[in-house]
Amino acid sequence: MTAPGHPERAVSDPIGLIADLVAAIEHRLEPDRIRAVVASVAGGRSKSRLLAAHLTEHPRVLNDGRSPAPRAVGDLLIALREAGAQTVSPPCCAECGRQIRTLQRRGQDWYCWNCGRSQPEPCAACGNTRRVASRDRTGRPRCGKCPDDDGRDPIAVIGALIAELDPQAEREAVSDAVRRSAPRPSYQRKLAWALESHPALLTGDGHLAPHRAILKLIDLLHEAGIAGIVRPSCPGCHRVVRIDKPLDGRRVCRMCISHSRIEECSGCGARREPATRDDQGRPVCPNCLVSDPANLETCINCGRRRVVNTRTPDGPLCQSCPSLPTATCSICDAEKPCGTSRTTGRPWCLDCQRHTAPCSACGGVAAVVSGTLDQPLCLGCTVPEVWHTCPTCSEPDYPHPGQCARCLINQRLNELLGPPSDALHPGLEALRNNIATTEHPLTANRWLNKPFVSPVLADLAAGRRALTHEALDELPDSPPLAHLRQVLVGVGALPERDEYMVRLERFLTGLLASQQDPEQRKVLHRYVIWHLVRRLRRRNNGRPVTPQQFASTRQRTHAAVAFLNWLTAHSLTLETCRQADLDRWLTDDSATYRHTAGHFIRWARTNKLTTVHVPAVRWNGPTQPLDDEHRWNVARRLLHDDNLNPEDRLAGLLLLLYAQGPSAIHRLTTEDVEVGVQEVRLRLGDAPVQLPEPVAHLARTVTANRKGHATIGALTPSPWLFPGGQPGRPISTTQLTQRLNRLGIRPNQARSTALFQLATEIPASILARTLGIHTDVAVAWQRLSAGDWADYAAEVSRRRGEGDIGTATLN
Repeated sequence: MTAPGHPERAVSDPIGLIADLVAAIEHRLEPDRIRAVVASVAGGRSKSRLLAAHLTEHPRVLNDGRSPAPRAVGDLLIALREAGAQTVSPPCCAECGRQIRTLQRRGQDWYCWNCGRSQPEPCAACGNTRRVASRDRTGRPRCGKCPDDDGRDPIAVIGALIAELDPQAEREAVSDAVRRSAPRPSYQRKLAWALESHPALLTGDGHLAPHRAILKLIDLLHEAGIAGIVRPSCPGCHRVVRIDKPLDGRRVCRMCISHSRIEECSGCGARREPATRDDQGRPVCPNCLVSDPANLETCINCGRRRVVNTRTPDGPLCQSCPSLPTATCSICDAEKPCGTSRTTGRPWCLDCQRHTAPCSACGGVAAVVSGTLDQPLCLGCTVPEVWHTCPTCSEPDYPHPGQCARCLINQRLNELLGPPSDALHPGLEALRNNIATTEHPLTANRWLNKPFVSPVLADLAAGRRALTHEALDELPDSPPLAHLRQVLVGVGALPERDEYMVRLERFLTGLLASQQDPEQRKVLHRYVIWHLVRRLRRRNNGRPVTPQQFASTRQRTHAAVAFLNWLTAHSLTLETCRQADLDRWLTDDSATYRHTAGHFIRWARTNKLTTVHVPAVRWNGPTQPLDDEHRWNVARRLLHDDNLNPEDRLAGLLLLLYAQGPSAIHRLTTEDVEVGVQEVRLRLGDAPVQLPEPVAHLARTVTANRKGHATIGALTPSPWLFPGGQPGRPISTTQLTQRLNRLGIRPNQARSTALFQLATEIPASILARTLGIHTDVAVAWQRLSAGDWADYAAEVSRRRGEGDIGTATLN
């Protein structure tokens, strides 16, 4: 029954494959009926592929109904029998062989009701070996005649426990909360037993709840306003959120579960929670899953195979195609989701856009463009409507009905900012001019219609909000606000400022204000303000704070808070803490930021605030394996594959050949590239590097044709070699890392491999000057690579007699 190509079809067309396999043996049902039944059972893409793959490998299950098989196979057999199938077998019990209409499953096997029941065990009360009906509070089996019932009402037991916390608690509210969290009396008894043995579950220890219903009960009691009930915080992140995921004997939130499952994606190398696994069991992240060519689907609007953004009853839509409005099709006269024809300016549905028929005018078979189903017309015989001139600006040859995009955006600007006048703030007038003259008016119009942008611009124009950074800081922090702020900076409406430093100061101010202990707040203030921030300002010397510096400072601050909170919880202080206490915290799996708090502890010891010590971890080389062969294979591809993006090729080669990480590449400007008549030099450190061909050609191309994704407020030309999505900003390190991952490059591993190889060939001093790294780093890599430069001093002395060394060349 299987044929060549079925495994591939199980991925590309699982519903069609299943329908064909069923139709090959079942002749009493029409193919359309079979396909409808399969579609109703198969569900989503993952389930349908699993079902198709199993039926391809085990087609006999359609005839004998035997397990082991996935649950979906049994559901399909039952649905086909209910639809009238005669040849297809219903599921058969794996033990007695009886045909069954409902499934009792254990693992991959299904059983009838009698065989599917639990196996007999000795009853803990009477000792007879019988079917297990329930289990007592210690987990021992009980038969149906010996339930573990002490005669007490579990609701009354729980009510008495809550009355000890809040004597004013209403009985009806407590009873309603218990019934809503545990409708069955047997489950109510389990809740009562658990709360009797551990009453602290209601007052903050809910993360230790043995049953999920206890957490729901706590939420319901808290909503009812009962005093003394404390919603538990997540033991991993300490947030008061929903915690119903078991992890190492505790219940944690979804975010902590996701962090505990982080693995390195086999496709892009990103460390994320896997969305699935490939045929070899390797993890695959969500981005690689949806962008896999096998998972792309044909958009019902544009007809291109792309990532699915929205699913409608008519089919999938990609990100570029919004959901279509329902209208009366001008061709079939049906009420359906319709687009607007570029030829007639009238609505037409997706079916009519794909319909071909003999033209009623010329007789040729072609795509139907206008007319009706009875009298269709092709493109050549369709008389276009007279709307090829914009009614507002009279722009000729505009291929859409109504106003052109330029007039629409001017109209929207008038609605938000008012008509042009001298009363408008000069910064907003500059913004108006920038938007009105943008290269992509449709994109700018969509940006103006976003729910966060339009009200803020209207408030700024009306004077309800001042055009200052401080006024924008009063709004909730969000990515749209950050982009709007950068647009205003790009057009000159706002001055440039160090955004990451502002975010860091705001974060530290809020964190210090939230500390209840004055002594702890004083220590944290000394550490974060006078040590971390002061050292950061001195190191940057006026340069803006990088995202990596912001994340590092915030992480070290969280680590200090976590350690001080642990000391407070154990009635300790920095002064009374001993090394044994510190070792106990460092070995506690529930403690957070253990590996980061060493910086704070060493600072505290230096400032004589404590006597404990955590030694700094000495770097002994890269932790990941160095694959020089893979590095050169990818480099050869980037050098010669003209189908790749030139920016991606140049960034990848700078990483593979010159050991430049994403944080260094994204900061490169056009001033760092010296384009000469015959050579191109790139300044990565103090000494420029002469680029060989074809790397030099790529540098010339990127420098001449660079263009960011910012439509509004972008400076022309951009000073950055790799412009980003925000105006006036370079590409982010995160985005650059993702683009390198798609090329098969793991930045950390590739940079370590390149540094290791370069350190064996080039002296540490030249390596530091040419690559822009610290001399100590270059020396450490040279020692790691066992590079022998004992004769280098003599060689330098000889060359000095011949002249200056000049610029270094890395070929």
